[in-house]
Amino acid sequence: MEGTAKKEIIKVLRESILKIEGFKSVTNEMDQPDCMLNDMASAFPCGRFPTGAIHEFISPTAACATSANGFIAGLLSALMANGLPCLWISTKRSLFPAGLKYYGIEPHQVIFIDVKKNKDALWVMEQGLKCNAVAVVVAELNEVSFSESQRLQLAVEQSRVTGFLHRKRPRKENTLACVSRWKIRPKKSYIIDDLPGVGFPMWEVQLEKIRNGKPGKWVFGWRDKQFVSIPLAPLQKIPVLKIEQYG
Repeated sequence: MEGTAKKEIIKVLRESILKIEGFKSVTNEMDQPDCMLNDMASAFPCGRFPTGAIHEFISPTAACATSANGFIAGLLSALMANGLPCLWISTKRSLFPAGLKYYGIEPHQVIFIDVKKNKDALWVMEQGLKCNAVAVVVAELNEVSFSESQRLQLAVEQSRVTGFLHRKRPRKENTLACVSRWKIRPKKSYIIDDLPGVGFPMWEVQLEKIRNGKPGKWVFGWRDKQFVSIPLAPLQKIPVLKIEQYG
C-alpha cells in the first residue's frame, strides 16, 4: 500500500513539474492527438508528443527545409484531426499547397500568410498562437532571439495551441525557449517489393533537444497517411589496413 501511495505522489509531482515547464497534463489519452510517432514515445514526456508547446525545426539546406515541411505536414494531419484550421506563415514560402493532400490535409484547411520580414512573421505567429480557434501555427523564417521565443511560449500557455518554428538556414543555432529542437534530413525513398515508381518519402529524424525527455535519432517513412518506422541501418565497419614489415 505504501509503495502504491509513493508512486501516486511521484506521478502527481511529475505532472506538476511538467505543467510548470509548459507541458499540458494528459488526464485522458483520448483527448491527446496521436501523432503516430510510436517508436519515439519513450523520448517524449508522458510518452506522448507534446502539444500546446513550441517546437523548433532547423534546416541548414534547402533539401532539409523541404523534408522538414513534409515531416511537419505529417504531424499536422494528426493535430488537425479535430477539424480546426492551421496558420502557415512564411517569409519565403516554397510549399505547394496541393501537395498537402498526400498527407491527408485539404489545402483549404490551411490559411497561408506571406510576409517579408522575420519580425512580421513572429508578430503574426504570436497573435495566431493566442487564438484557440486554430489547431497549429507554423512559421518559416530565419533568425529568432531567445526573448522572442519566450513570447511565443507564453502565448501557448493560455491557448494550448501547438506551434512549429521552422528556421531555414539560420546564421547560428542559438538557444530558444522551445520545448524541443528537431533536424529533419532527406533519405532515399523506400520502395516495397522492388516495385517501379518514385517510392515513399523517408526522413532521418533527429530530436536534438527535448525538455524532460530523451533525445535520439530515428528513421521514418510516410505511407497510407501515417508515419512508418524504419530501422536505422547498422554502421559499416571500416577495414583496418595492416602493414607488415619484412626483412
